[in-house]
Amino acid sequence: MFSFIIIILKYLIIVVPVLLSVAVFTLFERKLIGYIQRRQGPIKVGFFGILQPFADGLKLMIKEPLIPINSNYFMYIAAPIITLLLSLVNWVLIPFDNNVVISDLNIGVLFIFGISSLGVYGIIIAGWSSNSKYAFLGALRSAAQMISYEVSIGIILITVLLAVGSLNLTNIIKIQEDIWFLIPFFPIYILFLISAVAETNRHPFDLPEAEAELVSGYNVEYASVGFAFFFIGEYANIILMSVLNVIFFLGGWLPPINIFIFNVIPPIIWFNLKVVFMVAIFILIRAMLPRYRYDQLMSLGWKVILPLSLGFFFFYSGILIGFDWLP
Repeated sequence: MFSFIIIILKYLIIVVPVLLSVAVFTLFERKLIGYIQRRQGPIKVGFFGILQPFADGLKLMIKEPLIPINSNYFMYIAAPIITLLLSLVNWVLIPFDNNVVISDLNIGVLFIFGISSLGVYGIIIAGWSSNSKYAFLGALRSAAQMISYEVSIGIILITVLLAVGSLNLTNIIKIQEDIWFLIPFFPIYILFLISAVAETNRHPFDLPEAEAELVSGYNVEYASVGFAFFFIGEYANIILMSVLNVIFFLGGWLPPINIFIFNVIPPIIWFNLKVVFMVAIFILIRAMLPRYRYDQLMSLGWKVILPLSLGFFFFYSGILIGFDWLP
């Protein structure tokens, strides 16, 4: 019983900050996009609009949950729960500092791949169980998009792992003490960033949620708590992809330069600053770029990103083998 309580506490240590981060992310996004569009964003609820995310959450919680006629009741209820839980599981593997991690698995990258690939099931189940052609069409488009870009992400990360020789996230950060992988792997970093934006169904690749085309896609029949779970899961995945960007290419908790002034700042602060920077890039991309057509999206994934990922994989692996740099 005592060990069970310890496990629950460990997960709460991760889940509560992630949920708070999602709330702050939504406020940060609305504020930043507001300033880009020369408006203020949320300002009414709380000081400087700081309580707006909690007001939005409360509004969703007290709305009436509606279930479509002839829908599969059990699967309809389970879909948003599956999506939310899968978006939170990977956080137990994230090292925020040296030895500050819930579970430091030696196959951490493989575990993240596996859990991330399961996220498609929540979306497919939501579209199918809603008994709506619009929701089902949105689910199919979303699943095809996520699977397409997961292939490229896998090849890109395998290229980085060749230089590391380990699937452990902590080891990936420690090996960047001399130089961040952003510099030698800059071309595939750009590919990874584009693929991460598409993988999370984020603008300009948010075709499953294109209002003018699909009326919000796979979650069109959801309201109240179900919609909130999808919303939280999507934003938690965006933050997770930002964290993976930081771990694989920006040195994790390591400072930019190993000098005394930078070393005074706690490593976890460096980690969080880098994550905020990556989240800001996601927001700026949404504010500045127009949405792709769906055929353009799939063409970019299969005809541009995937061939380039494979090409750089063979290029970097050839360099590592040729100079005998394989770990």
